[in-house]
Amino acid sequence: MSIDQIFDDPYTAPRFASAALITIDVQRDFLSEAPYGVAGTTEALPRIREVVSAFRTAQRPVVHIVRLYDIGGGNAEPSRRRLLESGVDLAAPGTPGSQLAEGMAPAGAAELDVDLLKSGRPQELGPHEFALFKPRWGAFYRTGLDELLRARGVDTLVFAGCNLPNCPRASVIEACERDYRVVLVPDAVSRATEVGLAEISGLGVHLVPAAELIGHLPGRAPTP
Repeated sequence: MSIDQIFDDPYTAPRFASAALITIDVQRDFLSEAPYGVAGTTEALPRIREVVSAFRTAQRPVVHIVRLYDIGGGNAEPSRRRLLESGVDLAAPGTPGSQLAEGMAPAGAAELDVDLLKSGRPQELGPHEFALFKPRWGAFYRTGLDELLRARGVDTLVFAGCNLPNCPRASVIEACERDYRVVLVPDAVSRATEVGLAEISGLGVHLVPAAELIGHLPGRAPTP
C-alpha cells in the first residue's frame, strides 16, 4: 500500500498542517553508549534530529518528553525502583545525563528546569518548542500534554525517540485513546522490530519514514 493510499483514510489520515512532534526520552543517559542506555538510540539520533529540525522549519510544535528520576527512585515506576535504590543515578534531576541529547534542543535553549518540569508545567525551549516531564511510561499520564496540544489546535501527533517497546508505545496508545491521528517514524525510534511495528500499525498508527514525513510537512516539497 502506497503512502498516498494510507493517507486516504478519513478517520486516521495525518493532517500535517495541524501536527505536533513528540520526542520521547531522548536524553543523554538513554543513549546507546551510556551505562544504562538503550541499544539503538544513538543510532536513531541523526534521524530524530532531522525530524525535529523539519518541524521547527515548518513552525509546528515540538514537545520533548523527559524522565527525571529522583535519587533513590522514589518517583520511579516500581520496575525500576530496585535499580535506583541500589545507588544508580539515571536521568537524575540536574545531572548531565538527564539533559536532552546533543543537538535536540534549539540553539541557545536553557538546560532543563527541574523545579518547573516536576511541577507539571511545560518549559518553553524556543518558539513552538517545549519540554515536559512524565512520571511514568506514557506521555499523557499525569501530564499537561493534552491541554498543551489542544490549545494549539493540534490533532495529529508524530512520535520519535527511545525506546519503542516501552515509552513510545505507551504514549502512542494514549494518543490513540484520545482520538489523535498518529504517526510513528520507524527509523527515528530505537528498538523498533518488525513485530513491534506491525502491532503499532494495527492500532491505526501510520508508519512513515523520516524522509517521507519531512516531505509532507507544510512548506516542504514531497520526497520523490
